[in-house]
Amino acid sequence: MTASLAHAVPTIPLLINGEFVESRTTHWRDVVNPATQQVLARVPMATPDEVAAAIASAQAAFKTWKKTPIGARARVFLKYQQLIRENMKSLAATLTAEQGKTLADAEGDVFRGLEVVEHAANIGSLQMGERAHNVAGGVDTYTLLQPLGVCAGITPFNFPAMIPLWMFPMAIATGNTFVLKPSEQDPMVTMELVRLALQAGIPAGVLNVVHGGEDVVNALCDHPDIKAVSFVGSTKVGTHVYHRASASGKRVQCMMGAKNHAIVLPDAHKEQTLNALAGASFGAAGQRCMAVSVAILVGEARGWVPELVAKARTLKVGAGDAAGTDVGPVISCAARERVEGLIERGIAEGARLELDGRKPALDGVLREGNFVGPTIFSGVKPGMSIYEQEIFGPVLCIAEAETMDEAIAMINANPNGNGTAIFTQSGAAARKFEEEIDVGQVGINVPIPVPVPLFSFTGSRASKLGDLGPYGKQVIMFYTQTKTITARWFDDDVSTGVNTTISLK
Repeated sequence: MTASLAHAVPTIPLLINGEFVESRTTHWRDVVNPATQQVLARVPMATPDEVAAAIASAQAAFKTWKKTPIGARARVFLKYQQLIRENMKSLAATLTAEQGKTLADAEGDVFRGLEVVEHAANIGSLQMGERAHNVAGGVDTYTLLQPLGVCAGITPFNFPAMIPLWMFPMAIATGNTFVLKPSEQDPMVTMELVRLALQAGIPAGVLNVVHGGEDVVNALCDHPDIKAVSFVGSTKVGTHVYHRASASGKRVQCMMGAKNHAIVLPDAHKEQTLNALAGASFGAAGQRCMAVSVAILVGEARGWVPELVAKARTLKVGAGDAAGTDVGPVISCAARERVEGLIERGIAEGARLELDGRKPALDGVLREGNFVGPTIFSGVKPGMSIYEQEIFGPVLCIAEAETMDEAIAMINANPNGNGTAIFTQSGAAARKFEEEIDVGQVGINVPIPVPVPLFSFTGSRASKLGDLGPYGKQVIMFYTQTKTITARWFDDDVSTGVNTTISLK
């Protein structure tokens, strides 16, 4: 980058102790519009001293924030959800510019995070302990759900609004302080959300932000003052984070890669099913950990391939901010090259390329964008690269099965367990599927079964490391320590004598 260009674009600040500060690093990365290659901003790779300062700020703030009344904490998030609603359009525009997804999908990204903020505002009901009166003679037992201390979050590029909002609102609402490391590929909308959080009343030091790559991730995993780490991203990085942070004695939750299958039975409503598959496979250019990437057509449904291809052909590829766009770009040139390489391998390994989305016809500056159109393979079998790997692009693999049992066996043999779905009008088939499938999140005629925040995100098997998932009831347990208290109060004139047994009498 030339010096003149470097001064022409804004720089992304760090947030330390309530102040937005310019990093002193010498290492910067461009934030690039994936549709046009326009450089939007520069993001710093924070120095070790800056990371340490952010953690120290959070540690100091914890001393007072943990004592803040729960109602006061709840009111911060009532204000925060209002601010997010008021700024929805501008947040979505920023998200689309740096990430590429359509404006409608960007608003959905923000909205699904907003739902968690609303849930955080209900912390008074969520963080209640339990009490049992007179469990023994004059003895009461009760529990307190107390915050852990400084927590950290590491978030991916594909949901730069929703996933940060999965993390820091619930951590802070439960009385912890937080250090957030957004994706260095698209941190701008995250920083806008952080500014609104401060405006809503989050005190200095309670929320801090550092940017960076592997060095910063490792620092968050290693630092002794960080008590818990939440991660969403690739399996490779998530596995590293889980083992490194666990070795440092931290609680860790890692939501990682996936290969989500959808079974289509011949009794399914055809039009609704085809629409659902196209939307779930190609929306967000396939860059969702809950995208449908494999459709298993059972029995007579195997004849639906031409209609599915025709449906996919109707989707418009283009910039996310253009009217009528259905499929935007993938995040980077490297991502596009990887997707195209896997398409080549699919052809070489014998899958039938029913629809080729490589090098879509686009005009003007969009020719420089990272575009891959909807792509469909049929005849896909386990063992093929396009089946075994998470493509993370707009590529749908179609496999076939004679029976539902055969389809279930294929899904259960796959190591991943993030999400799955079945399309059927048979209640008996749906019940059999939900009972026998070994996947954490199940959709019945719902292609992307991400639960609302009343429930927890429950990916399983190779898609998850750690016992407790993000948001919902599980995340309250993740971000708190249960303290159990057993109490007895004596009258002044009562003596029980010496008791040398373990029983309470």
